[in-house]
Amino acid sequence: MKQGIFETAKVYNLKEMVDYSAGATVSKIITRDEKGNLTLFAFDKGQELSEHTAPFNAIVQILHGKAKITINKQEHILSEGQMIIMPANIPHALEALEKFKMFLIMIKS
Repeated sequence: MKQGIFETAKVYNLKEMVDYSAGATVSKIITRDEKGNLTLFAFDKGQELSEHTAPFNAIVQILHGKAKITINKQEHILSEGQMIIMPANIPHALEALEKFKMFLIMIKS
């Protein structure tokens, strides 16, 4: 049985499920529906997502590397194994200080 591109009841290593691409940001949707989104990202060094807002809280889990995540003008440096919650409707941005991979969890209320 599949959920998005992944089979259910199967073990995955999220860090290995998305690959880097030179000079780019790569995303892979695990699932997207009316309840929320689960997405993997791989950012090459220097890549960024410019400041934006989202209508729901978003949880970022760093799977590899190091990123700067700015929330409401406050900078946070995150490394592998760390997570942060980006609150709904608050401006946030991401920058790859080195290559990094992340797991984005957005649950819609």
